Amino acid sequence: MGEFIIKMPDVGEGVAEAELVELHVRPGDPVREDMVIAAVMTDKATVEIPSPVDGTVIWLAGNIGDRIAVKAPLMRIETAEGAGEAQPVRISQAPTAEVVKAEIARPVPAAPVSAAPAAAAPPVEKPLAAPSVRLFARESGVDLRQVQGSGPAGRILREDVEQFLVQGAAPALVKGGSVKKTATEEIKLTGLRRRIAEKMVLSTSRIPHITYVEEIDMTALEELRATMNGDRREGHPKLTVLPFLMRALVKAIAEQPEVNATFDDDAGIITRYSAVHIGIATQTQAGLTVPVVRHAEARGIWECAAEMARLADAARSGTATRDELSGSTITISSLGALGGIVSTPVINHPEVAIIGVNKIATRPVWDGTQFVPRKMMNLSSSFDHRIIDGWDAATFVQRIRTLIETPALIFIEG
Repeated sequence: MGEFIIKMPDVGEGVAEAELVELHVRPGDPVREDMVIAAVMTDKATVEIPSPVDGTVIWLAGNIGDRIAVKAPLMRIETAEGAGEAQPVRISQAPTAEVVKAEIARPVPAAPVSAAPAAAAPPVEKPLAAPSVRLFARESGVDLRQVQGSGPAGRILREDVEQFLVQGAAPALVKGGSVKKTATEEIKLTGLRRRIAEKMVLSTSRIPHITYVEEIDMTALEELRATMNGDRREGHPKLTVLPFLMRALVKAIAEQPEVNATFDDDAGIITRYSAVHIGIATQTQAGLTVPVVRHAEARGIWECAAEMARLADAARSGTATRDELSGSTITISSLGALGGIVSTPVINHPEVAIIGVNKIATRPVWDGTQFVPRKMMNLSSSFDHRIIDGWDAATFVQRIRTLIETPALIFIEG
């Protein structure tokens, strides 16, 4: 018998450790060559790790949510005698597109029978399932411990939970009135959700926010948008408000370049960009991501819409690359129809500004002689008050307001 030691891969970025976010096997489970056995995350990039050999898992370095140092042992696999030396393994990544190599130790002879057995890591107690499957199960009232998994190593898939519900095995509802509930559930913050939490703490603890809210009359733009959508060519995505706002941002930034910047507060350096790389906050099953529409200054309305749609699909499917999820110089945050009346968006550190889009609603507006129905929307925008003064923040938003309320200006060059 021999033994392979799989080490935590070095995915670059100068990071010293990565978080174990998926674990598809436990000690004693058989594995096959190229079978995905775990996944680790760093900076919103999830790296799937396949097994390079056939064998049996005999040791794990930790559980889901644990941070493990790069190049430290991650898993030991017992193999048949004479299995040969392992080669570097190509690892698929989501959402990054790069290829990295996992370090696989040379096979070492198994310890004699008389030797004291190596201490095994505590067994994984909760069923194997992706975070999205766990969320679906919780919302459906299903205990995953009662579900038979059909995935690799017994991994529970969404289809398994749906089949469980179809078979009528979901918990029966209590009849006869309300009952007291005393159960509690502890949920460990892992993966992307933990990254989001860390990012929010970093932003709010280091950036003194100033939020400025302005009401915008969207009636003219909504009429133009409806006309353009009715005449759009085959293959063009349906226009939302955001591509128009992106183009308005480009024009406003040309007059106030200080808002299109990042601030390294450790070094005390502000970096202003001539390129406008707009991050679009996008909700996914795993949590909030910010894909980046690069060089919005060189894109028209339809190009902005197409690129935004492509990136949103990639983010939601988990196929966006690291480059597509980084490098923004200013961010737009929108909750669409759920946008509410006002919000206080958190700046995407180390940027200095974020534009928050609230919902459009028909409101009575005084035109000087009478109240008339107009489609109105609030912009709730936050700025780094160390870099952007209140007057400049208001001037910037007012310029966006002018462009949106008179949408023909968005298309005028110069």
